[in-house]
Amino acid sequence: MAPLLVSVIIPAYNAVDLIDEQLDALAAQDYTGDFEVVVSDNGSTDGLAGHLADHPVTSRLKLRYVDSSDGQGTAYARNVGIAATDGDFLAFCDQDDRVHPGWLTALTCVAESFDAVGGPVETASINTPEVASWRIMPAPDERFGASDFLPYAIGCNFGAWRSSLEKVGGFDESFRGGGEDVAMSWKLQLAGLTLGHAPDALVAYRFRDTYRGTWKQMSAYGRTSVQVHLAFREHTPKRASTKALGLSILGVVLLNPLVPRFVARVPRGMWVAQTAFLAGKLKASWQNRVFFV
Repeated sequence: MAPLLVSVIIPAYNAVDLIDEQLDALAAQDYTGDFEVVVSDNGSTDGLAGHLADHPVTSRLKLRYVDSSDGQGTAYARNVGIAATDGDFLAFCDQDDRVHPGWLTALTCVAESFDAVGGPVETASINTPEVASWRIMPAPDERFGASDFLPYAIGCNFGAWRSSLEKVGGFDESFRGGGEDVAMSWKLQLAGLTLGHAPDALVAYRFRDTYRGTWKQMSAYGRTSVQVHLAFREHTPKRASTKALGLSILGVVLLNPLVPRFVARVPRGMWVAQTAFLAGKLKASWQNRVFFV
């Protein structure tokens, strides 16, 4: 059954510089059904509310602004957005990405057969070639997720029926630096609900374009990977291995940018991303007294 109304929710924080590209992309959707767009502002200090007031795409998108500054994190902002919307199907994208024209059509089409659905990302059209080389993402027909447990949908390209999200209590607000999308995907599936994949629901995914920004983001992802492990460790296989840790550290050392390029042939940004993720994971593992590699 097709949705009666789709509510697209964008969690936002200091988004003035980038959100217009996403809003223009939503205005260019080929979706023929009824949809609205809600921007959930998680405490911006850059004048986002004023920027969105009487925005040029307001009427075309049924654009609304909601204040979610009473709590911190993307999960909280998404939950506030959910509460403020009327759609029976909820779609989620991010402030700094760009959905492709057929995104919403493909997402809702696949969702007719599932309780929730995720889609792929591409990085070539929105990043410079150098920055796009810093991280490797799955191909459009591949799903996110480790091979030894359940797949997940990435938060910037996710949709679910309102009834499905209500069944699992919405997004887990204890996740503040990432990981809430994995937790949501796994909660849904462990509750007996289905998670589909829409390979044509494509999103242009923007990487951090500085080493400092990449380090901050990826170290946070490393920390929250431990949080996800702790939240689901009764369901997931044990991943404690000194060999795996040793190989990870060896890889970071050998691929260090100071090593001659005929040995280390990975982009410096990729080394920064991988090292930051490992550092964040090790720090959180130590703090939580858990050996997770």
